[in-house]
Amino acid sequence: MDYLWAFLIGGLLCAIGQVLIDYTKLTPARILVAYVVAGVILGAVGLYKPFAEFAGAGATVPLTGFGYLLSEGVKEAVNEKGLLGALTGGLTSSAAGITAAMVFGLAVALIFKPKEK
Repeated sequence: MDYLWAFLIGGLLCAIGQVLIDYTKLTPARILVAYVVAGVILGAVGLYKPFAEFAGAGATVPLTGFGYLLSEGVKEAVNEKGLLGALTGGLTSSAAGITAAMVFGLAVALIFKPKEK
């Protein structure tokens, strides 16, 4: 059942993004930023944690999950380091994901050659 819920919730988040692309004048970049900000806000008010526990990877893998990860990192760092944690907590909690994206992006850029249209 966990896989089914992850698939359905993740698919629903993606479908909402696609509907926003198709039926509004929002650019994909603005929609992506809105997803991250929504994850931060829902994480800050405590609504995203129960949602992520229920939906599993369907809620933690999309960009809303990245926003939630940032907000959790900031909360933990502020509790440990005070106000300075607001500046460092988000990057500390998401460093592994950001590093992986950069390494895989570099690897793909070195392996494949771009083609002109």
